Amino acid sequence: MLQIGVINNLRAGNSGDQVRRTLELLRAHPEVLHVETDCAGALPEAIADLARREIDLLIVNGGDGTLQHTLTEILREDPFERPPLVAPLRGGRTNTSALDIGSQRDPLKGLDAVLRAARDGSLERRLVRRPVLRIEYDGGRRTEFGMFFGAGVIRRAISVVHEAFPAGRSRGALGAGLMTLGLIAKTALRPREGILQPDKMQVRLDGSPLAGGEYRLAMSTTLDRLFWRLRPFWGREAAPVRVTCISGAARHVGRAAPGILAGRPSARVTPDNGYTSRNVERAEFRLGCGFTIDGELYSQPREDVATTTADRRITFVRA
Repeated sequence: MLQIGVINNLRAGNSGDQVRRTLELLRAHPEVLHVETDCAGALPEAIADLARREIDLLIVNGGDGTLQHTLTEILREDPFERPPLVAPLRGGRTNTSALDIGSQRDPLKGLDAVLRAARDGSLERRLVRRPVLRIEYDGGRRTEFGMFFGAGVIRRAISVVHEAFPAGRSRGALGAGLMTLGLIAKTALRPREGILQPDKMQVRLDGSPLAGGEYRLAMSTTLDRLFWRLRPFWGREAAPVRVTCISGAARHVGRAAPGILAGRPSARVTPDNGYTSRNVERAEFRLGCGFTIDGELYSQPREDVATTTADRRITFVRA
């Protein structure tokens, strides 16, 4: 019999009614351990407590940020004898990782489906094993785990979305999608102004440097697709870390963007023209600007290297 634990982020974009119905469902399953958190700072002790209780399956009811902090606690701190199965629900403002893994839209239905599968022995059909990004920065003194790393316009766009949209679900996929469309339009008219201004950055992929010292965009991920089912990477190498970079010298970005976002770039989208997409084992970004991990904003205390690798794997459960 699987020992099941649930982490509920009560502030991850859930309505009061959804929180109430989630807690009612969990009360109907007294064998399931569950903890409620209202901030990232509460996660370490919550996860340590569930590890002491030797849970086998951890259900995460929150968004990308909640899942990212949870993965970091599991993989960086190693509180479990072996990592549990992780079932991310789509219970936050942004749920890119849960969507990519295949969890259904309604987090309450997803929770019920996982509990039923654990009870009737059909959980194995829902398992999805994935590599997880390890992000090391601040001279290697700090480590985070997650599914997506972004710098340049991505980081600034997320900051703008947080300022422009209310603290509800419009900050999630809707806000990100609208911002993406707006940036494509702006790129066609003013490709180097404001939020689109390139950042000074040096990039090395598996030890080889990319040409150019300014980039509009740099991303690294182990996801197959992003919000709105976008897939802005087209590398074919057999390696776990997908990397896409657009240099500050790249031309006609607005015209190239639709094909890039679909993972089907035009013939002009080449490294010689400032566009690179490869699958690698290790990506290094020397930058002095901030970056994002799964929608959470991080600052770089000084110009330094942020490194992404994917040496750890988690078995996820489609909820």
